[in-house]
Amino acid sequence: MTDTAPLPIIRLRPNAAARAIRFGFPWVYDNELVMDRRSRKIDAGTLGILQDAERNDLGLVAINPNSKIVARVLDSNINTMIDVDWFRGKFQRALDLRARLFDRPFYRLIHAESDGLPGVIIDRFDDHFVVQPNAAWADRLLDALVDVLVDVTDARVVIKNASGRTRGLEGLDDVSEVLRGDMPSAPIQVPMNRAIYMADLAGGQKTGLFFDQRPNHAFAASLSKGARVLDVFSHVGGFSLAALAAGADHAVAVDGSTAALDLAMQGAAAMGVQDRFQTRRGDAFDVMTQLVEEGAQFDVVICDPPAFASSKPALEAGLRAYERVARLAAQLVVDGGYLGLCSCSHAADLAKFRAASIRGIGRAGRKSALIHTGFAGPDHPLHPQLAESGYLKSLFFRL
Repeated sequence: MTDTAPLPIIRLRPNAAARAIRFGFPWVYDNELVMDRRSRKIDAGTLGILQDAERNDLGLVAINPNSKIVARVLDSNINTMIDVDWFRGKFQRALDLRARLFDRPFYRLIHAESDGLPGVIIDRFDDHFVVQPNAAWADRLLDALVDVLVDVTDARVVIKNASGRTRGLEGLDDVSEVLRGDMPSAPIQVPMNRAIYMADLAGGQKTGLFFDQRPNHAFAASLSKGARVLDVFSHVGGFSLAALAAGADHAVAVDGSTAALDLAMQGAAAMGVQDRFQTRRGDAFDVMTQLVEEGAQFDVVICDPPAFASSKPALEAGLRAYERVARLAAQLVVDGGYLGLCSCSHAADLAKFRAASIRGIGRAGRKSALIHTGFAGPDHPLHPQLAESGYLKSLFFRL
């Protein structure tokens, strides 16, 4: 797969982040490189050699002049061949970790840079796999990547999901398609935290299910026996179905998507708890406002909104939105009850998100104690040099 022709060379500007690259930072931004006319004409996804300003080799990189992240480090050894054996090693290493963590094959198999495949997301649903090749190099080598994936895992169905903003930032298409096997005609049942979730691999959000929240679902469930639970921004019932599986008396799932709520109800039916489950479709802020006006109260309230601060320019507006979520949600929690607040915005770090949440709780006139801080599950490993890989935060308060 690696071309035998000499690889193009791209070079850092003087005083650019060569030291960070040597210590494992995997990205090089456009403003850190000397980009002349020749380098700007390199085809997106081409492999090349990254050098520092003194022409010392730093590593083998994938180049995309169309992206703000012009180079992604694939290997510190410039002589590495990006071939079948290289892919097999990455997949086998990732598979070995998940086999230790989970007794059933439902998890994130590849978490991009953290698993050594920059920009690549692969979620596993038994023998069905959903691939998000969110970097140009992976899109270019997708056939080889999928061949090895099938060989290592015995995958029966492989689906390319091209939704989301990341591919657009890379200048890639938004065409999703089945790469191996046949598109499933019905949602896949996913057992997790004693609940059953319905994953729509054909038309659902992202890859069809959010595996990253698994440990946070479990913690919320531990608070929910005998409780009345409100799950806001519920998607397919992530927190509410886990709570019902743990013995919640009643749960309400709120989401703007009819399709997601239908899947949540199907999951509840598969679990035999539909008589304790209710859905409410609408804008989450509007629904919470209506519930406050109705005087509704819950023992456990969890809010898991989309990324309100998906980039640095959106940070301040995003923090205000998280504060508003906390303020509304806190008013719906009984005295002595529990409030869970989540953020998947990498631009809002833990300290900023926590501060916004505490402000919102205070502005609701409530006192709180922070009892638990959660993150993504271990199938979403954190790259120690890349803060963006640790995007998910959850805060649980007793009010």
